[in-house]
Amino acid sequence: MTKTTLRIAMAQLNLHIGNITENLAKHIQAANEARDLHQADLVVFPELSLTGYSPEDLLNRKHFIEASDAALKTLTETVHGIYCLVGHPQQIKNKLYNATSLIYNGKILGQYHKQCLPNNSVFDERRYFTPGDKPLIQTIKGIPIGILICEDIWHIQPAQQALDAGARLIVNLNASPFELDKHEQRLTVLRKRAIHHHTPIVYVNNVGGQDELIFDGGSMIINNEGNVATLAPFFKESLTVTSLEFNENSVNIPETTYTLPATLERAYQGLVLAIRDYINKNHMPHVLVGVSGGIDSALTLTLAVDALGKDRVHAVVLPSRHSSKLSLEEANALTQNLGVKTKTIDIEPTYQAVVSSLKNEICTQGSSVTLQNCQARARGILLMALSNESGGLVLTTGNRSELAVGYCTLYGDMAGGFAPLKDVPKTMVYALAHYRNQLGEVIPPRTITRAPTAELAPDQKDQDSLPPYELLDAILLAHLNQGMGVAEMVAAGLPEADVVKVVRLVKLSEYKRKQAAMGPRLNAYAFGKDWRFPVTNGF
Repeated sequence: MTKTTLRIAMAQLNLHIGNITENLAKHIQAANEARDLHQADLVVFPELSLTGYSPEDLLNRKHFIEASDAALKTLTETVHGIYCLVGHPQQIKNKLYNATSLIYNGKILGQYHKQCLPNNSVFDERRYFTPGDKPLIQTIKGIPIGILICEDIWHIQPAQQALDAGARLIVNLNASPFELDKHEQRLTVLRKRAIHHHTPIVYVNNVGGQDELIFDGGSMIINNEGNVATLAPFFKESLTVTSLEFNENSVNIPETTYTLPATLERAYQGLVLAIRDYINKNHMPHVLVGVSGGIDSALTLTLAVDALGKDRVHAVVLPSRHSSKLSLEEANALTQNLGVKTKTIDIEPTYQAVVSSLKNEICTQGSSVTLQNCQARARGILLMALSNESGGLVLTTGNRSELAVGYCTLYGDMAGGFAPLKDVPKTMVYALAHYRNQLGEVIPPRTITRAPTAELAPDQKDQDSLPPYELLDAILLAHLNQGMGVAEMVAAGLPEADVVKVVRLVKLSEYKRKQAAMGPRLNAYAFGKDWRFPVTNGF
């Protein structure tokens, strides 16, 4: 019985959209390493790997497509002695395809066009691409391989086409964004396909932060029994090489042991990666974080330090007349624990200047919402001035729960360029703080246990205006993630008065969300590309 061993390298790369020169260099380095250090026969790159995913309207630029074509030509001419499966856009006459090319020793042996173009959630591929309609089978060392791209594997027909054409292995290039349970979703689909077709699947994903999207890696090889034989790391680049032994009627793949990170660990690592890549890929020197002594700013500052290092994170403490001694103590303890550069600026002079300018227009007595917002906006003015002066980016500290119901101030605490907690519910903020402290305590315990407060009025507590966060997040989960209406939520046991209030606040706050900084996506239905509701809305 003849045995054939095929060594496949999964090149899980952190690619930079539009930086085609840098992406090309990564391809060449990975291919050479796979060939020379690992004796791989085939190296597989992610979907649209030469350009990064997704280039969006860059795909409409003629020069962008020409630059991608030139990179493919250079890769083809440069790398020899190993088969390379690379992702790229391909223009044929007036049609653009999401394509992959198999290259070897200076030649393009075959090209495949993605058939199933996702057009939901964060995807709008039909805006740019024409779907393909033909399978691609390429033979390497006598083994016929069926090639698919991302969404194709979620549908039965593309794989069936490849198998009908004689494929003994499916290779799937991906750019699959992270969600809290996305690995489990992928695994369910891949197992189903592998078992149904009795064919192993090589699934290669990319990794990195791209605006609001996080790509988590987790490339894998599934054997024909539906088991994970090889799993690449999450949230970091890797070149993972596996030998597949093909016999006459079977394929043997050695199963390696792996530890799957828990949900909180994946969420934390994803947020760190999102911050690091947003700052580094946009060439920003450092970030600024307004630190209040509360849990949201504490977690944001900690994430930033873990992403960028303490020297590239500047903390700014901005006390008001209502800031408690506890808040200042907690803010100082946090910044000392993290070792970051810290400055304290009293917002009172700025606040008084604003109020004085408006003394004939507003009531300046008491603690009205107007006066509370003036304090928040005084902080925004000072943080943005520091940003302008230093070139650093302000990270906003608001969480998903607050943004959902508008418990935030436009041009105040919403002022900034990136919102790490934008898709993190308040209850998860606490869970992530506990998780991070298990790795080494940096967030002061009292910051976690104290009652949340904006401290814009005397003795103010968040729950004076909102339901308890456990209840609020339960309502938001049902309404935002599951699409449930008031009657459905009440029937499910949620209190009617709170449900009605929260749904009303969600609708009223749409105009704020349209102006919020972007932030990393953790949920399948996040504020951003997923969430496209009209501000002017009578429903």
